[in-house]
This record gives sequence, C-alpha cells and structure tokens, in this order.
Amino acid sequence: ARNGGEAIALAQSEIPDLILIDLQLPEVNGLEVTRQIRRHSDLMNAPIIALSALDMPSDQEHFLAAGANYYLSKPVKLKQLVITIQETLDAQKACDKMAFNLDSE
Repeated sequence: ARNGGEAIALAQSEIPDLILIDLQLPEVNGLEVTRQIRRHSDLMNAPIIALSALDMPSDQEHFLAAGANYYLSKPVKLKQLVITIQETLDAQKACDKMAFNLDSE
C-alpha cells in the first residue's frame, strides 16, 4: 500500500495471514492503521509486526498498545525479520489449532 488509507482497505479486502506496518505512512500513520485494523472483526487476531525508524521505548509501547504483536526498529536485519515472521506465524497456527480443538469439543 502507498499510504495508510490504502493499507486499511487492502487489509480489510485481503484478510492477510500477517501484516507488516510502518509508523511513518502518508495520510494515516501506522499507529492509527493498526488501531483500525484491530477494530475489524476479521482482522482482530491477525498478527501485526510494526517497523519503525523510531527507537525510543515509548514508540514501541505505543505500537504494542495499539495492537501490534511485535515491534522491530529499523534498520531491520533480514535474519531478524524472517525469524520474527516465522515465530509469529507459528504462534498464530498454534492459537488457531487450540481454538479449533475447543470448538470441536
């Protein structure tokens, strides 16, 4: 997406398995995009990894409070990003499996 508004619309139409979001987006910033994604019923549990050049602890706290699952400071090392994505998707699969098992009892 080229801006925050497009990111929200794209997430709502595609329902992705994982969302990478940057804080510094035109029109609607990444914090607000994250909040709006979390309000959408089909995206409430979608894993969100926030990326930002801002490296203050308060920046991380704001993103996590808005609903991000992880926060990575730029520049992000590719290995770190891949590991975080894999851990996030593995955790999501485990949660989905537990929910399925509870529903079938």
